Amino acid sequence: MSILVTGGAGYIGSVVVKDLREADHDVVVIDNLVYGHHSALDSDIPFYEGSIGDKELVRQVLAKHQINACMHFSAYAYVGESVENPKKYFENNVVQTLSLLDVLLDNGVKRFVFSSSCATFGEPLYTPIDENHPQDPTNPYGFSKLIIERVLAAYDAAYDLRSVSLRYFNACGATEKCGEHHDPETHLIPLTLFAAQGRIPFVSIFGTDYPTPDGTAVRDYIHVTDLSEAHLLALDHLIAGKPTEFINLGNGKGYSVKEIIETARKVTGKNIEAKIAPRRAGDPSSLVADSRKAREILGWNPRYVELEKIIESAWQWHKENPNGYAG
Repeated sequence: MSILVTGGAGYIGSVVVKDLREADHDVVVIDNLVYGHHSALDSDIPFYEGSIGDKELVRQVLAKHQINACMHFSAYAYVGESVENPKKYFENNVVQTLSLLDVLLDNGVKRFVFSSSCATFGEPLYTPIDENHPQDPTNPYGFSKLIIERVLAAYDAAYDLRSVSLRYFNACGATEKCGEHHDPETHLIPLTLFAAQGRIPFVSIFGTDYPTPDGTAVRDYIHVTDLSEAHLLALDHLIAGKPTEFINLGNGKGYSVKEIIETARKVTGKNIEAKIAPRRAGDPSSLVADSRKAREILGWNPRYVELEKIIESAWQWHKENPNGYAG
């Protein structure tokens, strides 16, 4: 089967591309390289640099490669930036995704795996968060993902476009080849490891007055290889003719910012300095997944369930790639 992976040169997309190929799928990548890295991909993968909103480009790719399904990772994902510049997020994450869906439908591609987010839930009313939890995003990034979820539900009913939307909690960790290299970097684990390497002087703790055990924000961390496996299982679900689904992905256990930093100190053996900073706009206090549906519907079982092992994998990649994909 031939799979189009949008954003396939990004952090999660590049891992999924590798796993798809190992599962004997043909893979084609479209990425505008705003945040992706072509060097994250094997050189023999068909690659097109461009926007998913470029309908003519997408049409050409679909025609040339006889695409059967699409995995969609192309999105901006900085919560704080989405608050400051919502127009950028709705244009890229919503308008361009609608354009992509138009071309897919016009060309008979009706299997779609969507990279969604726990940001669609907003401030939780209860944890762990299951799929029945109300969705009330606290930032434009979350709204942009929720809009596409609603679109996919409507397109299923109207056009028989079947999809699986996977709501990630916090992606983290690394494989031997692929790791996190964002510019700017805002994710806690890589920033903490940057501090361990001396690349930055300290790591910031954004808020210590949350209603959590130690006052810092709590998140559910899920290794990128476990996320990738869920995408392949979602594809299998659609190939088997099963219905559209909206599914949470997480380990089901939350760790606070302070716990992340302390575990990183243990893994790296470094005295990582941390400084208190004001809360960031749009940050919920606690996001922890109930992933029972992923287990029941997809047969998914995460392998990296220990925080120390997750951070060890990221630390190994950053040590071997001190400048990320820049060499």
